[in-house]
Amino acid sequence: MILLYLAVATAYLAAAWLEWKLLAKPPHASPARLVAATSWLPAAALAGHFFIVASALLVADELDLSLVNALSAVGGLTALFAWLGSLSRALPGATAVAFPVAAIALLLSAVFSNPHPFALSEAPLARVHIAIALTAYALLIVAALQALVLIGLEKRLHRGLPEPRADSMPPLLTLERFLFRIVGAGFILLTLTLATGILFSEELFGKPLAFTHKIVFSVLAWLAYAALLLGHYRFG
Repeated sequence: MILLYLAVATAYLAAAWLEWKLLAKPPHASPARLVAATSWLPAAALAGHFFIVASALLVADELDLSLVNALSAVGGLTALFAWLGSLSRALPGATAVAFPVAAIALLLSAVFSNPHPFALSEAPLARVHIAIALTAYALLIVAALQALVLIGLEKRLHRGLPEPRADSMPPLLTLERFLFRIVGAGFILLTLTLATGILFSEELFGKPLAFTHKIVFSVLAWLAYAALLLGHYRFG
């Protein structure tokens, strides 16, 4: 199994390297095999990653949601969303950062083992809650990566340098609008995560809601994203 972990991580890193190469050189000026590899290599890495995540999470009738397994799942979802965004030209360059992040998260799950079993049959609502939470975190990470890409592109413009892949990249304003759509979607899912966790704590986890540091940090994160979206829609 460790060989599969290494193969998937290597595929992620190779795909990220190819993306960096294409960012520096337009696709029409790159070898055809190089361009083709940017399609099948990420697909192979993602398929392997999700097979590993499914095998690690689903153990008999239990869900092993340890910290490293959760990080691996979020890393895989982040890579998937970034890749789909790059295919639609809405997230150019995001995979160059998302794929190495996914590779690191995957390798951490291979090295560290901290089982945290959760009976699937005991709380069906918990599966929905966990799926929403992981998707929300992945979307917000993709938004952060895309923000880094936009900062880099803006700096290039200020320094008078040409935009990479200018023939296939949408305008910066279009990229910014899509960025805030991602943030908005992640914020909605984060809101659902907090709402279900707070309102249905006893049904989800078998105990009343406890006011812990996790709740505090989650609420602070929600407030930060709410302020970001409010500021964007009010002041542009």
